[in-house]
Amino acid sequence: MSSTVTSSAGALADTAPAGGPAAVVAPSIWAVIKAHSYGHGTVQGMQGFAAADGLAMLDLAEALECRESGWTKPILLLEGCFEPADLELADRYRLTSVVHSREQLDMLARARPAQPLDVLVKLNSGMNRLGFAADAYRGAHARALELRAQGILGSVGRMTHFANADAAQGVAAQLRVFQQVAGDLPGPVSLCNSAATLRYPEISLARGGAESWVRPGICLYGASPFADADAASFGLKPAMSLRSAIIATQDLRPGDTVGYGSLFTAEAPMRIGVVACGYADGYPRHAGTGTPIVVAGTRTRLLGRVSMDMLAVDLTPVPQAGIGAPVSLWGADGPSVDEVAQAAGTIGYELLCALATRVPVRTTP
Repeated sequence: MSSTVTSSAGALADTAPAGGPAAVVAPSIWAVIKAHSYGHGTVQGMQGFAAADGLAMLDLAEALECRESGWTKPILLLEGCFEPADLELADRYRLTSVVHSREQLDMLARARPAQPLDVLVKLNSGMNRLGFAADAYRGAHARALELRAQGILGSVGRMTHFANADAAQGVAAQLRVFQQVAGDLPGPVSLCNSAATLRYPEISLARGGAESWVRPGICLYGASPFADADAASFGLKPAMSLRSAIIATQDLRPGDTVGYGSLFTAEAPMRIGVVACGYADGYPRHAGTGTPIVVAGTRTRLLGRVSMDMLAVDLTPVPQAGIGAPVSLWGADGPSVDEVAQAAGTIGYELLCALATRVPVRTTP
């Protein structure tokens, strides 16, 4: 028996305030489906977010898969193209590319696309990963406009990425850099990831005729980008449920231990269940005793160390459970993926993305 995961599409939430001035409109949505839709499957993400205005991802192969599976709306490559062959595919499949380095601009200058390529020129406003430094950005944007005049580029937009939209520092400092450096430049704007879209919806609104795009990711799958606010507080519902079943039970005496390393010791007589799921399925090995699990609809806890293919649960709260009893490891009828991640000292993103290919997937409407 193996664990199973049920994946369904999340809903796209409209976070913009209703009404308002005519010049202020809700942004368009890039639904981020990188890392195989955060472990849910590339095509499943494409189908689930059919209402989105566009899709965003890192992997060129995933972009081509979406095009070949019928997606006709915009696709954004979040890290852009890295070699001429990538540009040829971006041209053929009509992909929008992020441009974050001089080398990418140089490569574009040598390109001869059949149709002008749409790009977003990225500003490093403080994340210090990708993007042009503040003192180089306007020159890079101006060069992109020159390439547009030459017919190489089409739309030339602006973007940045917030490092602390989910933290107390917020976005003010980086937003100020963006406004000072790029605020008066022409072209579409893309600023907000999941955390910024949820916490600062006002900065994602399109103003003064400039087209605005948000780039929500983790929140689309029903997980929270915040350590201090759960998904339910935003009305988000989990898109993935990881389920399995009990395959064996054991009756323990006081002093008996469980699993590798004997990390759990029974203090009194108790009954435990062995669940067909382990770290080879993507369940975190570093989850310890007390991590929440639901057995037959009753909340209980993990015991001891997670093995490659199995883990143990406390059946004290659910004495009727036996072999075949359903187990929810995270999802709609179990603990949230964020709860499990917190107990394991990580974040929900990692658990969703780490789902193993050996786990059977059942997709529901």
